[in-house]
Amino acid sequence: MSVIVDFSIFPIGKEESVSKYAARAVKIIKDSGLPHHIGPMGTSMEGEWDEVMLIVRRCMDDLKKDCPRLYMTMKVDCRQGEAGRMGKKVKKVE
Repeated sequence: MSVIVDFSIFPIGKEESVSKYAARAVKIIKDSGLPHHIGPMGTSMEGEWDEVMLIVRRCMDDLKKDCPRLYMTMKVDCRQGEAGRMGKKVKKVE
């Protein structure tokens, strides 16, 4: 099943700016090779459920090394059979 996940993760209780922590998660997402789009409040990625959840887990595992408390949001759109939907969805709206 193809999923599009809109995902954000950041520490609570660190300094005011969390960009360096977000950058660590974005690097993991980029290195995964999954189609993704970085936005100002989160990153969207697309793939099969298990591979996307593995990347979410890697992000969490990386940040929890030096962040005792994490906040994460995730929205998921599941659809059978059809891949490449992130770009199609944006084009339809534009």
